[in-house]
Amino acid sequence: MANSYDVIVLGSGPGGYVAAIRAAQLGLKTAIVERELLGGICLNWGCIPTKALLRSAEIFHYMQHAKDYGLAAKEISADLEAIVKRSRGVARQLNQGVTHLMKKNKITVHMGGGVLTGPTSLTVKGEKGEEKLTAKHVIVAVGARARELPFAKADGKRIWTYRHAMTPPEMPSKLLVMGSGAIGIEFASFYNDIGVDVTVVEMLDRVVPVEDADVSAFLEKALKKQGMAILTGAGVEAIENGPKGITARIKNKDGKVETHEFSHVISAVGIVPNTENIGIEKLADMDRGFIQIDDYGRTKSKGLWAIGDCTPGPWLAHKASHEGVTAAEAIAQELGNKEVHPHGLDRNNIPGCTYCHPQIASVGLTEAKAREAGYQVRVGTFPFIGNGKAIALGEPEGFVKTVFDAKTGELLGAHMVGAEVTEMIQGYVVGKTLETTEAELMQTVFPHPTISESMHESVLGAYGRALHI
Repeated sequence: MANSYDVIVLGSGPGGYVAAIRAAQLGLKTAIVERELLGGICLNWGCIPTKALLRSAEIFHYMQHAKDYGLAAKEISADLEAIVKRSRGVARQLNQGVTHLMKKNKITVHMGGGVLTGPTSLTVKGEKGEEKLTAKHVIVAVGARARELPFAKADGKRIWTYRHAMTPPEMPSKLLVMGSGAIGIEFASFYNDIGVDVTVVEMLDRVVPVEDADVSAFLEKALKKQGMAILTGAGVEAIENGPKGITARIKNKDGKVETHEFSHVISAVGIVPNTENIGIEKLADMDRGFIQIDDYGRTKSKGLWAIGDCTPGPWLAHKASHEGVTAAEAIAQELGNKEVHPHGLDRNNIPGCTYCHPQIASVGLTEAKAREAGYQVRVGTFPFIGNGKAIALGEPEGFVKTVFDAKTGELLGAHMVGAEVTEMIQGYVVGKTLETTEAELMQTVFPHPTISESMHESVLGAYGRALHI
C-alpha cells in the first residue's frame, strides 16, 4: 500500500528528522509528517537562527573593543534589520538541507497536521486533503512551544516569545526579559550587546539556576558589568500593555512591589509540549502534557514511540537527536535487524550549552547535587586568567570546574563559563561516557596553546596538582 510504512515520524525537528534518516539507513520504509517547516523549531526558529543573531552581536562587541587589540574602528553601528535577515537566511539554508536529506534517504514527506487514530495509524490533513497512513511503528516527535503567562499574552508587537524576538518589528529601547534560563539569557545577551537597555527578572535566587552555583554567580557578575540589570528572587506580577510601552509590576526579593517602564518584554518562562489534539492521551501515559517513555522511547502502547521536547527533559535538541537514533535502532531490532545494538539514554551524560556572553557549558552533577547525592567530592577550579591562549585572545574571564567522586575518582560533573566553552565541553562528555576517572584525564596530553588546557588544569587542581595557579 502506498501509505503503509515501516516507520512514520510525526514531526521533523532535530529529533524527528534524525530518527527518520536513521530508520531509512537501516532499510526501513520511512515517512515523516510535518505541519509547518522541515527542521522544526530548532532549525527554523530556535537553536540555529539564534546562534546567527548571537554571532552578529559578538562581532559587534569586538568591533566596539577594537582598540583593545591594537585596531581602530569608527562609526560602528548595528543594523537590526540586516542582522535578522542574515539569521533568517541561515535558517532557510538549513531547512533546504533537511529537504535534501529527505530526498537523499528516500523518505516520504507528508505535509500537514497529523492526528493519531491508533498506536500505528494516523490521518494527515494538508493541502492534498486528508490522507490515512499506517505503519508498523510510529515515533511522535511533535516538540514544544513557549509557555505564556496569563497576564502576558504575546502579541508580537510589544510582548514577545522567542519567536517574535528573532524577527522583531522594531529595535527595543528598554527590554524586560522574564526568565533567566538558556532562552531568556541568550536573548538578553544578544540585545544587550547591540545596545539595548536590558533587565532580567528571575524568580529563583540566581540566574541560570540549573547550572552550578559558582557558574551562576560568575555569569551574574559578568552581565552586570556589561550593563545589564539583574533581579533575582523577583517576579513579574502584572503587565500593562500601553500604546507607548509596557508597564510591569515587579515584586522584588524583599517583597516590595515596584512599577517599571519598558518598551518591550520577552517571556521566557518555560515550554509547553505540543501534545494537545494529536490523539495521544489514550495511547500513552502523560504527565503535565509530556509523554512518558522508557530509555529507548517506548510508550505503553506497542508500536508507539516518542522522543524530544514532548517527553521528559532536559529539553535540548541534541538530546532529541540522540533519542531519535536510539528509537530508530530499537525499532529496527524489533523488526529483526540483528546488526544494531541500541543503548538506552543516560541523562547524566547529556551536556548543556548556553550561548550568552560569556558562554556556559556543563555536563553531569553540580557540586551541590553531588553532595546531596551523598558523594564525598574532590573539586578543581581553574581560572582562564591562568591560561595563555585566553589571555592572548583577550578573553581572560572565565573558569573550568570539575567534580570527582573522592573515593573512586569518577568524573561526576564539569562546569565551564567563558569564551568558546560550548566547543570544549564535549571532551568531558566523552570522558563521562567512557566512565573516565581522574587518572585518564591527568594522563591525557592537551594541545598548547589552547583554552582547553584549562580543562586539564582543573582536573589537576582537584587533586592538588595544578601547574599554572
